Amino acid sequence: MSKQTKKTTTIAMLTAIAAVLITLVHFPLFPAAAFLQYDPADVAILIGAFAYGPVAGVIITVLASFIQAFLLGGDGVYGFLMHTIASGVLAVTAGSIYRKLHTRKGAAVALTAGTLAMGFVMMITNHFITPMFMGAPVAVVDAMLLPVILPFNLLKAGINSVLTFLVYKPLSVLIKGKGDRT
Repeated sequence: MSKQTKKTTTIAMLTAIAAVLITLVHFPLFPAAAFLQYDPADVAILIGAFAYGPVAGVIITVLASFIQAFLLGGDGVYGFLMHTIASGVLAVTAGSIYRKLHTRKGAAVALTAGTLAMGFVMMITNHFITPMFMGAPVAVVDAMLLPVILPFNLLKAGINSVLTFLVYKPLSVLIKGKGDRT
């Protein structure tokens, strides 16, 4: 099998895994804000971003978000946008840093930076997009940014980053071969 075929096949497999994880494994982290659902799909997305770079992470994000939002009974345009932005920021940030710092320490730095970037960007995104799609006044959404939305996104990205850190090394041998150093 050629390198490109293996890469394409692996990206397709990670996309399918992410779509299944979004659809089947989701639950609220904060019962008071049950509409904010944790899912582990970012683990598959981050594995793709680490193995093949940030563009691969974005491709997996967009495809898995589309499948879930429009084909598997997800939240339609709103869910697609929010998941694509959140996971895309996480994947681009972590994948870009990991490309430069290709070590275990680099992976930890990349995942931490990706988690913080996702938390920050989702505060801005929720301020602008949530009122348009959910019909909630901007003031109501803004009142939730610091006490609910930021902690949720940091916790979600943090859990998925820790899981990725734990599973990437053993999986990288299968995905990339023995040459991966992290």
